[in-house]
Amino acid sequence: MTKVIELGYLGFNASNLEQWHDFATRCVGLEVASDTTEDCLFLRMDNHHHRIAIHQSDEDDMSYMGWRVATEQDLHAMAKKLADAGIKYRIASVEEIRERRVLGLIKLNDPSGIPTEIFWSPQVDVMKPFHPPRPMYGKFVTGSQGIGHVLIRADDNEATYKFYELLGLSGSVEYRIAMPNGAVAQPIFMTCNDRQHNIAFGLPGMEKNINHLMLEYDHLNDLGISHDKVRSSDIDVALQLGMHANDKLYTFYCASPSKWLLELGFGENYKPLAQEHYIGDIFGHHIEKSGYGMDLPL
Repeated sequence: MTKVIELGYLGFNASNLEQWHDFATRCVGLEVASDTTEDCLFLRMDNHHHRIAIHQSDEDDMSYMGWRVATEQDLHAMAKKLADAGIKYRIASVEEIRERRVLGLIKLNDPSGIPTEIFWSPQVDVMKPFHPPRPMYGKFVTGSQGIGHVLIRADDNEATYKFYELLGLSGSVEYRIAMPNGAVAQPIFMTCNDRQHNIAFGLPGMEKNINHLMLEYDHLNDLGISHDKVRSSDIDVALQLGMHANDKLYTFYCASPSKWLLELGFGENYKPLAQEHYIGDIFGHHIEKSGYGMDLPL
């Protein structure tokens, strides 16, 4: 079956690249690619040319998601699959393909209008090993699991689920969270690989395309150092340190310079063979700073 195999890269618009450069390098440990320009900040997590691109803009939001397929044949098969389902797409120009540092690319929108790209063969700079700008005990968890996960806006949960199911992801509701107003939040989580989830959606009231991006360290010390740097920089923390019930990831949520959240974590080690759902987290994740769309009693 033709399917995407990882969330390979993400693009964001941002109004202040200088703040992003400082935050990404000092607080997170991301490397700035050598061919970064005044208009685009390329950020590395591994030996790929980049995993994150921050584009200079008047806006502050996620501007595109890049989903990887394994081969050129898979890209052609995915294009046919989309066409058969009545989903419009276009083949990217040579210039667009080169800008993304891939060999092939199609562009479309998800049901909420979020720009979505499907690509094959990213540029992997094996001659340039990942070199973090600050000392790190380990590295980021990427490889076959991709960049991490995102929680996105969904105007129609059912249509969004069917769209990502068509791309090859699977999943379900994993939390039923009783809210103070009597409502029940039921976010949906989907995956296409060994990561517990690559994408989530279903939280009401989102204005931006993205609520948060999760990046995972493979060493607890690196998470702790990032937490210290965020705390010493007077950056908003939306959710304090805690452990999720679904993926057993130890994380905290802080504000990016674009005022969407970055979830930094360590230790994802659980992917059930059959679907489960939960009514809260194992510990922590207490709300500290409201207004970032994660005011959930986890």
